[in-house]
Amino acid sequence: MDTFIQQIINGLVLGSMYALVALGYTMVYGVLNLINFAHGDVLMIGAMIGLTILNLLGAHFPEMNGWLQLGIAILGAIPGCIIVNVLIERIAYRRLRNAPRLAPLITAIGMSILLQTFAMMIWGRNPLPFPQLLPSEPIAVGGAVISVTQVLLLALAALSMCGLVLLVEKTKMGRAMRAVAENPRVAGLMGVDSNRVIIYTFAIGAALAAVAGVMWGANYASIQFAMGTIPGLKAFCAAVLGGIGNIYGAMIGGIVLGIIESLGAGYIGDLTGGFLGSHYQDIFAFIVLILVLTVRPSGIMGERVADRA
Repeated sequence: MDTFIQQIINGLVLGSMYALVALGYTMVYGVLNLINFAHGDVLMIGAMIGLTILNLLGAHFPEMNGWLQLGIAILGAIPGCIIVNVLIERIAYRRLRNAPRLAPLITAIGMSILLQTFAMMIWGRNPLPFPQLLPSEPIAVGGAVISVTQVLLLALAALSMCGLVLLVEKTKMGRAMRAVAENPRVAGLMGVDSNRVIIYTFAIGAALAAVAGVMWGANYASIQFAMGTIPGLKAFCAAVLGGIGNIYGAMIGGIVLGIIESLGAGYIGDLTGGFLGSHYQDIFAFIVLILVLTVRPSGIMGERVADRA
């Protein structure tokens, strides 16, 4: 039972990060019917910017409180990621909105490779240690343990998701996003500036990825230029699992995928008689995706067009 509780906690932590990135995928798909495969690398950019800020703070303000340093790193990574993601939309996607779907897909993959190359040139190809700023003493939870960093990650993810729901459901911009997702042409006739809505959508997705990127580094204590590829693919799987284009589906899909992956990593050795180890945990994301889409192609929540943004 202790192992089960521990894996559930690990799954919630991992799933929260998947959910934050999956929301970026699903919002962009909602307003553009486009899969932004460069979005996982925006997470990487957020982690790299956060690390750069922390190194500067450590060099100039070595006595600064760790909580404050981490908060400044997150707040600094958000505008950096927003600028990168908005530039991606402006340079790579805007001219391809009415092109065949294969063109923006190939462009997205190209942008992902480009971001990784730039990151490798700036920060190097070797893994970089991410400083541990928060207390390291674990917190006991029903026989399992959770770190202070993981508690903060869960809290930030919950606040970010709640904030996004309120923005989409209660604000003027949220109504505009839902209108563009429903019918861009009619929304334009009603006075909605679709370009502005799309920019806001990319910006919001980038902000969530920035939070996930910095907290990914804080949780795993190491980052590198290609770190966004696998989390990005898994977050895309989470978005499809929950129902691509549905923000609630992206949240649920991320949490479900994280829990399944963690449970699989904890029990795969016992289930296979030691033939497979926990390092095979990556296969669970894709196995579950295939199984769910075979039974329910629209995902857990289905695609509700009116809520795609």
